[in-house]
Order: sequence, then structure tokens, then C-alpha cells
Amino acid sequence: MENTKTRATLRVFVARLVGTTVFDPLGDAVGKVHDVVVLIRLRGQPRAVGLVIEVAGRRRVFLPLSRVTAIEPGAVITTGLVNIRRFEKRRVETLVVGELLDRVVTLRDGSGQVTIRDVAIERDRGMDWKVTRLFVQRGSSGPLGLRRGETFTVRPDEVTGLAGSADQQGATALLATMEGLKPADLADVLSDLPLSRQLEVAAELSDERLADAAEELSDDDAVALLSGLDAARAADVLDAMQPDDAADLVSALPASIAAQLLDLMEPEEAEDVRRLMTYDEYTAGGLMTTEPIILPPEATVATFLAQARKAEVPPALAAVAFVCRPPLESPTGRFLGMVHLQRALRERPQQLLGSVLDKDLEEVHADDSIGTVTRLLATYNLTALPVLDDAGRLLGAVSVDDVLDHLMPDDWREADDAVTDEMIERSANA
Repeated sequence: MENTKTRATLRVFVARLVGTTVFDPLGDAVGKVHDVVVLIRLRGQPRAVGLVIEVAGRRRVFLPLSRVTAIEPGAVITTGLVNIRRFEKRRVETLVVGELLDRVVTLRDGSGQVTIRDVAIERDRGMDWKVTRLFVQRGSSGPLGLRRGETFTVRPDEVTGLAGSADQQGATALLATMEGLKPADLADVLSDLPLSRQLEVAAELSDERLADAAEELSDDDAVALLSGLDAARAADVLDAMQPDDAADLVSALPASIAAQLLDLMEPEEAEDVRRLMTYDEYTAGGLMTTEPIILPPEATVATFLAQARKAEVPPALAAVAFVCRPPLESPTGRFLGMVHLQRALRERPQQLLGSVLDKDLEEVHADDSIGTVTRLLATYNLTALPVLDDAGRLLGAVSVDDVLDHLMPDDWREADDAVTDEMIERSANA
């Protein structure tokens, strides 16, 4: 353990601090560092006031630095219990990783602009944490995003523009923290950022990656993000989304923007979205996707397994193949039955799907309620159900994750982990 004098002059670089485990006095891990909150003042040294830490359930909470007793390699030690109220950034606060890293600032000595790559905080003799150094770089990213240019440290008072506008910020460091995140976690990070910063990050993401995240955002956040994109880019993102999620999002947009984006989408994708938008939100038709795994009866088990392995197929839909007569685009020819992934794994690769069908299913139609769908999914322990028209053709499939999204309250991403009264009421009334 360091002595008091050593701790008083401890310098911590924030980018390296991110991901560090936070421990209580008993040595139990309570979460990991996600960001650092600082106050940038017109006069005086910027002050670091707390950590944003991620605790169980991906909840981000605020930990005042006054309650941090030590920052050591691989560990942050606190004085006691952490307040689990969700962190909400105030206007006077700035997030180092979310808003400062990659900001372009100007050197007061007249030698030009530099980009902030890291921020150092230190505890002074009064036990307050101050921003004491900026690790900066001249020049910009080179080919393939590689950084180039001289790097050095400066004091905060040696630059101007530290509290600058969003157009002075790049996204390199922030994107690095998002690499490898699951879509739901990426959406959670995006929702914590100002819209201008969200749009900057979105510009650097692929259509598929942004589509995955948009599917996990709340309706309000997704609408704001999509509305802020260039219309052509927004249409490309909608093309990459699951049709049911795209339909939900388009339905929530202002009518003029929705019509424009539908015209810009790929015709086949737009047709699916328009068809799904005709159904009530809380019916099987409103819940279903038009792109499950659909195969003919003469397809083999090996073909099904190859389809299930595709990265773009959601896990709930990868667990089952819907076997139909041609045409295989929804609405298909006559629906014959389902083949479950577990059953397929027990068969020979060359076995025909038509010989291992599960036909013992209660029919679900597009106008059936979400309550009917939920009951059947639970009764038969399924991850997805076929939705048929009156002629017995497959219109689409409802997956268990889509049902859960609609049963949960609108603000479930921000709510406590406990089941809310709204969720119970909605389930009972479905």
C-alpha cells in the first residue's frame, strides 16, 4: 500500500483507468470504471469529481472521487457501498472518454492544433482530484485509421478549446472502447452520449453494426438518431435491420420522414416494412419478422445448419427452420412444419428436412394477440412461432425476444431490474 505522500501525487491516465475493477473495503468487486466526470471551468484548473462505474445489469452509476481511497494497478478501492442510482450527466459535467478524448484543441503558444489522446488526473494536497496533464498528438489519423504525428503532454491552461463544440471531437478513442461490445451494450453506450456525439460515432460504424445497435435503443433514442442521419444513410441502416424492428422504427418517425426513407430503401426491404406496418403492434403480425430461416422439404439437415450458423441470423430464429412449399419468400407456399435445431443435430447431415418435421403446432394468425403468442411459446418451450394466413401460407415468425421487448415497459432499459407493475399489467391485459 502506498503512503499518503505517494497517493497525494498519484497521476492517473483516464484511458488506462477504463475497465479497472472497483472494490469495496472488504475486497468485493462492485463494478468496472466506465468513464471519469470532470468540471471544466472558465477559470482555474479542471476538476475531476467522480467515476462512472458499470455495475451488475449494465447499470452505470456515479461514484464520487471523494469516496475513492486508492487507485492502484488493476484496482480502485472505495470507502463503502456504492449508490446504485443510475448516473445522469448534468450540463456542467463533461465525460472524459465520451466527450474529451479525440477533441481538437489549439495550443496557446501559436504552434497549431493538437488532438487529445488521454487525460491525466492527480490528487492534490487538499485531496481534490484535478486534471493536470493532457496527452496530445499533432496531425490526424492516417490511412486505415493509423495515428501519426508527434505526441507530448501539456497542461490544460496551455490549450484553448477544451470545452469546445462537438465538431472539434473525433471518435477514435471512443470507438476503441466500443470494439467487441454486444449490440445491447453498444446501444447502452450510445444512449449515454449527447445526440451530436452519437451521430459522430454512427458515422464511423458500418450499416450492419449501427442497425444492430438501433434495434436495441429505446424508441425515442432510435428515432432521434435516425432522424439525425443523412436520409440515404438512414435508409441503408433500415435495410440492414430486421424487418419487424425497422417497421417499428419507421412507424415512430414523422410521416414525411418515414415516406422519404421508405422510398430510399431497397424495394424488397421496403415492401416487407410496409406490410408489417399494416398490423397492430400487439398482434402476431405486428411482432413477426418476415425473414426467418425458410427451407423446402427436400433441403437437408446440413443446409439448415449452414443457415443457422450465419452471423446475421438472430439466435432465437437460428433455433428453428420453417419448412414450406415454394415460393420460399414470405408469403410462402403451403407451410408444412418446423424443424428444431436440437432435432437436426441428432440427424445425419444428408437427412431431408421433410422427414423430421414437427407438425403438432397450434396455428397462429397475423391478428392473434400477443397473449396468444406468449401462451404458445411458453406451452411448447419454443423460441419462435410461425405466423400463417388463412390459406396456410407462412407470413413470418414471431421470436421470443420480440415478445419480451413488447411485454416490458417502454423504459425498461433504464428501469430497475425488478419486474415493474407496468410489465405485469401489460402481460395480464394482452
